[in-house]
Amino acid sequence: MCVMASAVERTDDLVREYLIYRGFTSTLKHLDSEIKTDKEKGFRVDKIMDQLQLLIQSCDLTGLKEYWANLERRLFCRLEDVYKPTVSKLRTSLYRFYLIHTVQVKNVEKTQEFFQKQALELQAQAEWRDWFSLPFIPAPEQNPSFSAYFSRQWADTFLVSLHNFLSVLFQCMPLPALLSFDSEVQRITSLQEDNEQLRQTVFALQGESRLKKDEQMVHHKLPPYVQHMDRLGDTELDLVSSQRNVNMATPSRNFFSTFLPQGRRAPGRTAPGPQSSPTQSALGRKEATANTQASKAKDKEVKLPSVSSMTADLSTSHPRQRRHQDHEKERKELFSKHAAQGSEKKTDSDPDTQTEAAPDQTDSANQTRVCDVGGAGAEQPFIKLSQEEYGEHHSSIMHCRVDCSGRRVASLDVDGVVKVWAFNPIMQTKATIMSKSPLLSLEWAAKPDRLLLLGSGVGTVKLYDTDAKKCLYEMTIDDVHPRILSLACSPSGTSFVCSAAAHSGVVMESETRGSAPVSGQLLLWDTKTVKQQLQFALEPGPVAINCTAFNHNGNLLVTGAADGIIRLFDMQRYESALSWKAHDGEVYSVEFSYDENTVFSIGEDGKFVQWNIHRCGVKQSEYSLSQDAVGPFVLSGYSGYKQVQVPRGRLFAFDSEGQHVLTCSSTGGNIYRLNKAEAGLESVLSLAGHKAPVVTVDWCSAMDCGTCLTASMDGKIKLSTLLAQKP
Repeated sequence: MCVMASAVERTDDLVREYLIYRGFTSTLKHLDSEIKTDKEKGFRVDKIMDQLQLLIQSCDLTGLKEYWANLERRLFCRLEDVYKPTVSKLRTSLYRFYLIHTVQVKNVEKTQEFFQKQALELQAQAEWRDWFSLPFIPAPEQNPSFSAYFSRQWADTFLVSLHNFLSVLFQCMPLPALLSFDSEVQRITSLQEDNEQLRQTVFALQGESRLKKDEQMVHHKLPPYVQHMDRLGDTELDLVSSQRNVNMATPSRNFFSTFLPQGRRAPGRTAPGPQSSPTQSALGRKEATANTQASKAKDKEVKLPSVSSMTADLSTSHPRQRRHQDHEKERKELFSKHAAQGSEKKTDSDPDTQTEAAPDQTDSANQTRVCDVGGAGAEQPFIKLSQEEYGEHHSSIMHCRVDCSGRRVASLDVDGVVKVWAFNPIMQTKATIMSKSPLLSLEWAAKPDRLLLLGSGVGTVKLYDTDAKKCLYEMTIDDVHPRILSLACSPSGTSFVCSAAAHSGVVMESETRGSAPVSGQLLLWDTKTVKQQLQFALEPGPVAINCTAFNHNGNLLVTGAADGIIRLFDMQRYESALSWKAHDGEVYSVEFSYDENTVFSIGEDGKFVQWNIHRCGVKQSEYSLSQDAVGPFVLSGYSGYKQVQVPRGRLFAFDSEGQHVLTCSSTGGNIYRLNKAEAGLESVLSLAGHKAPVVTVDWCSAMDCGTCLTASMDGKIKLSTLLAQKP
């Protein structure tokens, strides 16, 4: 199959897939029917040749003429004038091939029919004058004028010539943009495969070169003057070279360690000054007649433990590790030898005996301290690289959400003002939405991600296009339950779930909730037809749903209600699968875990609980949180001013691996490591910077860098960029 034919086939499949995705079924039917009757056969030369031979074998002169005329109209007309004689010769040979076949099958009627229909066209052509006598010759295969055309060699030559001509024609034809795109994709794919092969080759060569260098270092014979150097100096040289090789093996980790404070950097070589000071005082108290060699041995006794403590941190698989072990063995022998000499000269009460043990104790204490610092640094999972502030709101924030692509943020304040803004590469407001009716909830659509759902307090939901900056639809949800408390868009992008609640004379937006649950409904709406699909059954009765969340594919929906019950819905059957009493009071926020085997929730009782969805109502872990992380949130001011806000947005968010959770606090956000229930929440990092309580958070993770959003009651939104450190 030629390149053009394969490109046409792939493009047809892509177009067919696109039509199915868009729902253009009638167009798809027309496309399939036209592909079946395609006379160019998808620009496959073998299929065209088969069609021509089929028409010749069936002696269908009319069909043969029409098919060739179609080829001339669709393909040959694109050729330059210099190729027209070639096309004419091929057509003449095709007609002669047809005539020879009619004679061979002894179908005299078809032979005469050919000359009757083609007489006006062919009688003026000199190459056809002798052929008009063909029907009247008894044995034309023996006639010198026609015998060559009856040979197998002439037939094969003609078919191969026509096949090659069509193949070259298809390769040289100008392609439409869609087919050119396919060829460009194939070229890029081929280049990527070649680059990957070359990269693997380079890595292999580098590995071989590194092994050769290591072998040369191991078996290299040192010069005589280096062999007689002090062993301590030789060990230090090996240590520095080993550390350099280790650093080259892990460049990224050492590079990011430069961002750490001094106390969290990797342990390095200990300065020789402090370690040698105890021995210097000991040497000062020695007699002036002490042996010079003994004093050198004392110096080695002080320095060598420091070297050994640092070499213990190196990789044991280094090629020169055997040399370090040999030096360590010789050092111990030298140490014990001079210790024995010192014991013969000194008594047990000599203070110098005590000072000889001091260097080892000092070095051991230093080694323990450095390891503790290094361990603390390794346990730190995130580094806060920067923190920016978005201050376009002038009142308390209710919702703050990042879209699916991680490029834009939508934030809603209590005044009903929505800001759509971007933070990469710079922080910039893209759109401002002012609504006449109060807004209570928002949610990004999954497909396309530029659409934003806005729930109001008068029973309507708006579908807003953030690129065009206009409202596309306004859906009337329910007049009896006008407060749209929560919105959740299905990951498939075809529907969204809407939680509508009734007005309460006791509960106000600026006051705490009452004890009696508010009536509500949970509805499913279709985004294409903009119509309500169904209403979910809420048992034991209609109740206000405060929070909703889908799993990754939209097959499951979890909700948290004002009656403290968590309900899990099967979105394939549109019915409740599980429900259990989760909190004493209302459920404020729910989310699926990273593996989607559990559900996390925060309730009015201040509990942060992990629930196993495979065992209804079974707690997997439970943590206690302060009111700063749960709410209601309180902001106090001068002259007894006090503002109370009930939780509306997301109260917690997970990182990309689901091992850490971000929660609200009075001065910012707190990041915890999720442990077992008995171990509690382990505080990892505090994202301070707010002057008012944080009421909602969000966490957008992309590769190693994550963006944490913390929104507070003074209208400020902090955007903290984190760097995840790999363990």
